[in-house]
Amino acid sequence: MITGIKGTRFRRAAAVTLTTGAVLAAGAFGAAPAGAVATPTIAAAGGYVMNNGTAASLYSKAADTRRSTGSTTKIMTAKVVLAQPNLNLDAKVTIQKAYSDYIVANTASSAHLIVGDKVTVRQLLYGLMLPSGCDAAYALADKFGSGTTRAARVKSFIGKMNSAATALHLTNTHFDSFDGIGNGSNYSTPRDLTKIASSAMKNSTFKTVVKTVSTKQKVTTASGGYRYYTWENTNKPLLTGYSGTIGVKTGSGPEAKYCLVFAATRNGKTVIGTVLASTSITARTSDATKLMNYAFAR
Repeated sequence: MITGIKGTRFRRAAAVTLTTGAVLAAGAFGAAPAGAVATPTIAAAGGYVMNNGTAASLYSKAADTRRSTGSTTKIMTAKVVLAQPNLNLDAKVTIQKAYSDYIVANTASSAHLIVGDKVTVRQLLYGLMLPSGCDAAYALADKFGSGTTRAARVKSFIGKMNSAATALHLTNTHFDSFDGIGNGSNYSTPRDLTKIASSAMKNSTFKTVVKTVSTKQKVTTASGGYRYYTWENTNKPLLTGYSGTIGVKTGSGPEAKYCLVFAATRNGKTVIGTVLASTSITARTSDATKLMNYAFAR
């Protein structure tokens, strides 16, 4: 970003007024040294970017301020699932009516899972991360939580999410939901979310899922037949519009506004970051683009 310089004065023995063009040609007083990149301005209330290889901070704006995270919460949902011992990604989960009822009750984002269908864990991860399916999140929490009732299993799974945050030494993160539809105590920060995503990206399945633009998945129906689910990534604008993008997850909500955790690799350098509480879908994509450009230039 180049900012015009107006009315700049250089004083030597006598004051000499230069035109803007002359200042730009000669170098303005107080200008950044050659090779420096101007710090971007973003619409988001909070943002953070780091070098994923070195963990060096590259940009920070209210990076440790706790905010609602919307569906970026699902990064931790996926991370917890993929950390389960002896995980079988091809194990089938039968879709329950409770999952679709939850979607309707909360007017939530959906993978449009159909009651009675048998969907693999791997497919549920695609349904979770691409269309941001809260029904897929519910199915995974029900599958991988512990307890004799669905409520107990969901509570157990959320407990695992918080344990994972503690293991990463995150002091500004807490989950009270499996999908980001919180109950007053579901929050994180740009720095913490970036660390969660960085950790999750170490898993090859997670990495494959979140960089997928669209997918068509064949599942078994209750009657023994089959049907296809087609899902597109809510992060498609960035995945298709920014060279080197490798994920990660969008989020939104009345309190969260517009959020985005993003990552990209160029020339062997991977940067990863988060913007929280941006002003629109377009703005969060623009924010992420600005921050990645800045990070790669540093």
